[in-house]
Amino acid sequence: MAELVYPPVIGAARTLFRALDLRFDIDGTEHVPRRGGAVLVSNHIGYLDFVFAGLAARPAKRLVRFMAKESVFRHKVSGPLMRAMKHIPVDRSQGEHAYRHALKALRSGEIIGVFPEATISQSFTLKTFKTGAARMAQEAGVPLLPVALWGTQRLWTKGHKRDFGRNHFPITIRVGEPMRPAEGESAAGLTERLRDRVQELLEAAQRAYPVRPKGPEDTWWIPAHLGGTAPTPAEAGSL
Repeated sequence: MAELVYPPVIGAARTLFRALDLRFDIDGTEHVPRRGGAVLVSNHIGYLDFVFAGLAARPAKRLVRFMAKESVFRHKVSGPLMRAMKHIPVDRSQGEHAYRHALKALRSGEIIGVFPEATISQSFTLKTFKTGAARMAQEAGVPLLPVALWGTQRLWTKGHKRDFGRNHFPITIRVGEPMRPAEGESAAGLTERLRDRVQELLEAAQRAYPVRPKGPEDTWWIPAHLGGTAPTPAEAGSL
């Protein structure tokens, strides 16, 4: 079936990126499989992360179907777009339906996007990963594709006003090599290994990020362990 909505939405997003003068540094896109199913797994630090994680698959000419909370699909604007782009609604009280939907899509050769932390990390560090992505990859027999995003929190994230001015924000994206489960590996073990790999990619993205704080008032987007004033993981957990 022809993709009537997704490509125009991507075009609109690219126009917005140019209007905002975003500066992209994307590395590792050669790891995105050109065909066949895969589970794309990313950290989650901002409301627009699905846009940027999906951007990593465009050099391979792939579209990513993201799993997102069901309330997004009820919105009068985002809902019709999300359904038309074949993203997958997740009702957390009845997650099995979304899981089966994702499995079917993976087996038909789609790339499914998952944020295994489930919610935005307000500390901008990795939270605990849920095992759903690993279980889907194991059951569908497809690889996991680890991705790390950095800088997206500066545009729009939880607890801060969105900033869509022409601030020349850099966005750094790192894509790792596909991961497959080892023989006899549990979903929990694979999830732990996956999280370690996303952590490595995140640290690489942070090291490559070309911007440093302009002053004490501009450290909110930097994790506490890197000298910033973002909440620590413990503080974020209590928010």
